[in-house]
Amino acid sequence: MASNVNKTKRQALLAKIEEDREAIAKFVRDLVRAKSPNPPGDTRSSMQCVRDFLDARDVPYRMENRDETMPNLVATTTFGRHDKHLVLNGHIDVFPVPDPAQWSIDPWAAQERDGAIYGRGVADMKVGTVASIVTYTYARSMADGQLDGRLTLAVVSDEETFGPNGTRHLFDVCPEEITGTAVLVGEPSSRHTVRLGEKGMLWLRFKVETHGGHGAYVHMGPSAVDQASTVIADLRKFAEFDFQEPPSIVAALTEAGETYDRAFGRGASENARRVTMNVGRINAGTNVNMIAPQCTFEVDFRLPMGVVIKDALDHIEKLRETHCFSYDIMMSSEPNWTEPNHEFVEIVAKNAETIAGAPPQLIPGLGSTDARLWRNRGIPAVVYGPAPRGMGATDEHVPVEEIFDVVRCHLLSAFDYLSTNDK
Repeated sequence: MASNVNKTKRQALLAKIEEDREAIAKFVRDLVRAKSPNPPGDTRSSMQCVRDFLDARDVPYRMENRDETMPNLVATTTFGRHDKHLVLNGHIDVFPVPDPAQWSIDPWAAQERDGAIYGRGVADMKVGTVASIVTYTYARSMADGQLDGRLTLAVVSDEETFGPNGTRHLFDVCPEEITGTAVLVGEPSSRHTVRLGEKGMLWLRFKVETHGGHGAYVHMGPSAVDQASTVIADLRKFAEFDFQEPPSIVAALTEAGETYDRAFGRGASENARRVTMNVGRINAGTNVNMIAPQCTFEVDFRLPMGVVIKDALDHIEKLRETHCFSYDIMMSSEPNWTEPNHEFVEIVAKNAETIAGAPPQLIPGLGSTDARLWRNRGIPAVVYGPAPRGMGATDEHVPVEEIFDVVRCHLLSAFDYLSTNDK
C-alpha cells in the first residue's frame, strides 16, 4: 500500500514540474543573464534573481554573508523529528568569459538554439542550482505528514575559486544547519553518471629568482624563466608516481570507462586514474631585452584515489635538492569518495536510471566541487547534474530537456529520502 501511495505522490511531483515548465526554464535563463563571473566574484545580481524567485513563492530564507558582494542564502524546513537531514547545495558564481568574440552566441544572453540554452554558467552550475531551489520550494509546500526529517537549501557564492566566502563560510557560522546526513549537489555529471567522489587537488605558487641582467649578456647569469622551465619539467615527473588504487575505485572506473568518456570527453577515464598537472599562470620579467630576475608560476595537481597530498609535497621537497625555488600552498583537498552502497546514493542512482533508461555509472569526478567539504566531514555527498558541454570554454550549453531531467532527479531523490512511507 505504501508503495502505491509513494508512486502516486511521485507522479504528482512530476506533473507539477510539467505544469511549471515555462517558469523553471525562465528561471534558468534569468539566472544565466545575471552575470556572476568569478573573478571578480560579485554575485549580487544572481542572488537577487534567486531571492525574487523565492519571494514570489513566499519561501522564507536568510542571508549569511562574509563579503556583501558574495552573498549566501540559507533556508531550512523541518518536517518531523526523524534524524534524516538532506542538504541541497548549489553555487551561483561562474567562470569568466575571457573573450566573448570566441563564442558563436552571446555568452550572457541565455538564448535557446537547437533545443538548448547557451550561456556562461548554465552547466556549471546554474541548472543544478535551479534544481536545488525548485526541489526545496516544492518539498516545502507538501502537505503535513508526507515528509519527515529536515531539508536545507544552501545557495552560495565564491565556489569557482574555492574562496572563503561561500560554503566554507557557512560551515563556520551555521555548521549544524548545513552539515546534514546527506548532500545533493547539481554540479555537472551527465544523465549517465553519478559522481560519488573527486580527485584530490593541490594548488601551488612557485617562485624562482636569479640576479637578472642585460638580455645580450646571457653569459653573465641564468634567466629565472629558464630555471623555472626546468622546475616545471621535473614537477611533471610526479605523474610517474607509483600508487595503489582502492579496489572499489578500480572496479568503478573499469566498468565506467566508455560512459565516463562520453560524459566528460575522450581520455577522461584515463585521467581519473592518474596524476595530472596543469600550469595555469606564469609571470616573469620586465623587458624583452633583460634577463628575467624572477619568475612565478602556479600549478594545479589533481590526485587520484590512492595518492595523498603528502606524496606530492615529498616529490617537491626532493626537487629542492637540485633546484633553487620557493613555493606556497594556495589550496589543497585530499581525494574523497562516498561508498556506493549508501542509502542516498542508491536513491539518486535509481532515479537517474529511471530518467536515462539505463543504470548510471558511479564515478569519481576529475574536478573539485563543494561536495568535498561534506565528504571530508564524513557526510555522504552525491553530484548529479547536466553534462559539462562547453564548461569553462566557449558555447557552454545544456539541452532544455536535460534541464528538466536534473530537476526531476533532484526532486524525486529528496522525496524518496525524506518520505514518511516505507520507514
